[in-house]
Amino acid sequence: MTKGDKILIVIIVIISIVSLIFVNISVFSYQEKFISVQVNGKEIKKIIFDSSLIGETVPIETEYGYNLIEIGDEKVRVIEADCPDQLDVKQGYISNVGEVIVCLPNRLVIEIKGMDEVEIDRISR
Repeated sequence: MTKGDKILIVIIVIISIVSLIFVNISVFSYQEKFISVQVNGKEIKKIIFDSSLIGETVPIETEYGYNLIEIGDEKVRVIEADCPDQLDVKQGYISNVGEVIVCLPNRLVIEIKGMDEVEIDRISR
């Protein structure tokens, strides 16, 4: 390995680290985030995190099944479901943009998304 190879490797490592830092800053720099509740691939609710909603429960009842979600301080979880495996209930809270809770039997997806100039009500039930 020549001196030029070593310099090239160091430059590639530095560029990789800088780009990783840039991506992390840009992905997680949302001022506000919201909960997207989707059933069978269609979004049925958008809920913006708000301090007045802490401890609030939102029932999701569809033709596929029943789930009860609880909104915490910048986090959300499923506290009750009628699916047999209860994996969504066991998953616990999610709080970061891009995290999801999935209940396959009920075709439910709960995802935390960041706000990008999107007009959303504070809570839509």
